[in-house]
Amino acid sequence: MLPAVNLKPAFNITRASHIRLSVRDLAESRAFYERIVGLVVTEATDTACYMRGLGEICHHSLVLELGGAPGVCRQAGLRVMFDEDLDAARDYFRALGLPAEWAGEEHQGRTLHVSDPFGTPLELCASMPTQPRLYTAVELFTGGQAQQFDHIQILAPDPNSVCAFYGDLGFRHSEYIASDEEILAGFMYRKGTCLDLAVAKGPGPRLHHFAYTVPESRDIFSACDIAGNLGYGDCVERGPGRHGPGGMLFVYLRDPDGHRVELFLNHYQTIDIETEPIRWEAGSLSTNARWGLPGPARWYEEASDFTSVPVTAPAAGQPPMTLERYLLENQTNANEEVASGTSSVSESE
Repeated sequence: MLPAVNLKPAFNITRASHIRLSVRDLAESRAFYERIVGLVVTEATDTACYMRGLGEICHHSLVLELGGAPGVCRQAGLRVMFDEDLDAARDYFRALGLPAEWAGEEHQGRTLHVSDPFGTPLELCASMPTQPRLYTAVELFTGGQAQQFDHIQILAPDPNSVCAFYGDLGFRHSEYIASDEEILAGFMYRKGTCLDLAVAKGPGPRLHHFAYTVPESRDIFSACDIAGNLGYGDCVERGPGRHGPGGMLFVYLRDPDGHRVELFLNHYQTIDIETEPIRWEAGSLSTNARWGLPGPARWYEEASDFTSVPVTAPAAGQPPMTLERYLLENQTNANEEVASGTSSVSESE
């Protein structure tokens, strides 16, 4: 069912590490991620802002850049263990006939830009300048107090193929959502927790979201409260809630350009080789949540395009249980019960 995993891949990816986003208004986007998400600014220019979580030592995990189409993701960043892994990665991608070019990105060591077979633009590096960790600098804490960059999720028309490609790069599954033999969503990792890369079925490749961990559940609510107080109440798109796969408390926010960021409590370890992936049946799962309402339709349908990458629609399949569909079906059922005289309301009257 699941694609094979190469436990000795051609080069060693260690984790999902950073993301580059194109923004319309650098000052507004910076304020959103500082005040609501709780990131800190490492360095800023007139055209770019480099940010990191309170627990991060590397120079940046989020880069906001002016120029180009707003609302577009430029690259998703992955770290490799050693500098020589970059050379091996270049050879690997070129042997497959895929783009692989050196890039001169600031505040990073040698950097390789590649594209996977589906068009997802990736940025690989082995090192960055370091900064002090600020997780005890409580005077700087605000919003969700985001600690560290954790994972990205992409939408793809054929998750089976995407998971097979990344399986050959050493990514293992912690959990997955399936219908018969089709993977609808795969949750894959390299760093020894349950997630670095999530892949879900949808028009793609597109960036669905990127995510940061927070230290406590109250920080999720603090981010929502501050978003509301600053006039960004509508940016709280889904949650707070609890995921089924992974079991984490979460909230999804939309930034001023529509990029989606998740804040969540950290998850379990998956270091040991005997750790087996957990299967969730799509027919028995309400969009991954153990309790609470389903996500709105836009949570499933909207995502950030990658720069100059065409989007391919998937084959038709079972539609997800959206908030809109859930409310409509429950209202229809309630109306039918009232009409038939079987509802609790009718009996009490």
